[in-house]
Amino acid sequence: MAYVVTDACVRCKHQECVEVCPVDCFHEGENFLVINPDECIDCAVCVPECPVDAIIPAKKDKGGRWLDINKRYAKLWPVITVRGVAPADAAEFAEETDKFEKYFSEAPGKGS
Repeated sequence: MAYVVTDACVRCKHQECVEVCPVDCFHEGENFLVINPDECIDCAVCVPECPVDAIIPAKKDKGGRWLDINKRYAKLWPVITVRGVAPADAAEFAEETDKFEKYFSEAPGKGS
């Protein structure tokens, strides 16, 4: 089972996780990252790299919401393999919850 990125990443978009991924399965949106669950090898090396605990095993995604979101946007957004800079205001959003509904952007990121 793959790993998925959840709500905690929205507007924080720390990118330490992309550099450790051995299969380059992260994709970049304007203010969110996703994992392509069809490419994820379930190695979990990205999990401890995320400072806001936004990455979870898909099997813990009750109802499959995050799995669906990760699958959908992995098809639309470019791959990111090189760590960029987190948004300047990321710390302001680190503790906020329910960010997806408030701030999520469907726009793609730049990728690498």
